[in-house]
Amino acid sequence: MKILFVGDVVGRPGRLALSRRLDRLVDVHAVDLVVVNGENAAAGFGLTVDIAKELFDLGADVITTGNHIWDKREIIPCLDSFPALLRPANYPPGTPGRGSGIFATAAGIQVGVLNLEGRVFMNNLECPFRAADELVEELRRKTPVILVDFHAEATSEKVAMGCYLDGRVSAVVGTHTHVQTADERILPGGTAYITDAGMTGSRDSVIGIRKELAVERFLTQLPVRFEVAKRDAVLCGVLFDIDENTGRAQAVRRILEEISDSD
Repeated sequence: MKILFVGDVVGRPGRLALSRRLDRLVDVHAVDLVVVNGENAAAGFGLTVDIAKELFDLGADVITTGNHIWDKREIIPCLDSFPALLRPANYPPGTPGRGSGIFATAAGIQVGVLNLEGRVFMNNLECPFRAADELVEELRRKTPVILVDFHAEATSEKVAMGCYLDGRVSAVVGTHTHVQTADERILPGGTAYITDAGMTGSRDSVIGIRKELAVERFLTQLPVRFEVAKRDAVLCGVLFDIDENTGRAQAVRRILEEISDSD
């Protein structure tokens, strides 16, 4: 079976890229399930209810997120209303929303999706490795096909998570840093891995933000109001081919689709 993971959608340019390329990618690659990281889909920071619905309408079967899920407060009381909208699982007990779930493809194949957040250079959360132990075991009782979105800053922490879960999940895909890495591979235990899926948004930017604003902040060290860049959008993601009976990855492929301003 094929799972397409789409890297962090940044603002309206990212949503437009999704609208112009996702259907074709699904058709060309016979994709069974689409997972989209949407934590930056609302003006580059957070997610609103309407935009979550828009991502689902565009073809996302599951939306994963990360530390920016809390930036638009209107989504917080609604997290429990969207079974296919996940927030990182290693937030404290009682936090709204859910961090994992089982989702069925059109053919009825059960797929587990787990969303975790790293701690290095990020929030002081519960240990994502220990959270993974508990939740992966729970998901494996229902299906061998499990995809993990590990939303983390440090490459070392992401690689460590891939090694830690090798043989227990089908794929570990990193998000958050918005730059697609070239280290996609299948680990010895059969788990597909990539450090970062990349970003779906403006390439003419600093990780999705207008470059002149990002440079100004670095130069002055003063607060600068960031705005989403608009030109030269790309759709970045990863395509996984998984054996539905064993859960082992058979292939992993980076996806990078360029969308010109005249497209």
